[in-house]
Amino acid sequence: TTLFRSDLSTEEETELELIRLHKQELMADIEKLKAEISQVFADIESFTHAEESKTVERNKQMAMGKKKFNMDPKKGIEYLIENKLLCRNEEDIAKFLYKGEGLNKTAIGDYLGERDPMNIRILQSFVELQEFSDLNLVQALRQFLWSFRLPGEAQKIDRMMEAFATRYCQCNQNVFQSTDTCYVLSFAIIMLNTSLHNPNVKEKP
Repeated sequence: TTLFRSDLSTEEETELELIRLHKQELMADIEKLKAEISQVFADIESFTHAEESKTVERNKQMAMGKKKFNMDPKKGIEYLIENKLLCRNEEDIAKFLYKGEGLNKTAIGDYLGERDPMNIRILQSFVELQEFSDLNLVQALRQFLWSFRLPGEAQKIDRMMEAFATRYCQCNQNVFQSTDTCYVLSFAIIMLNTSLHNPNVKEKP
């Protein structure tokens, strides 16, 4: 057997061995890092899938809540609150009604017109979302009444017109001397409009 003598000195052989060991450690660290990265990507994919499932479920609950609202506004709002799709405060509910996507305008009007203290605060918040600056009274009324259908009960109409008049005067401070004047005129316009378009009213003004 022929023996090959190394041309390296003892110190150089030691240095080479250290380099080999360091390389092995680096390779082990790289493999460990690869495994960790793979786990991170797996976790991200799992999280994304879970979030997508939550979004689908949330959309289903929202659609159900809107359907319930259109059938019975109070039950619909309660369902959305219970499923954490709405907060139990007037601002959040008012924004939901103001946005109005998929909501029946008659149901919105009935809910806003209720005399319950919470509903009255929701009506006030709803009206405050409206911007009437630089609009004449008829234009402002048209914008206001586009967002819901006015209920048939006189008391509900009264509360809504009072809230409207207050907001209109806030946005246009130099138009009327008092909110009462704005309220009376707004109510008169509504009644006149109802008479003109109601087929049951035989004598038109």
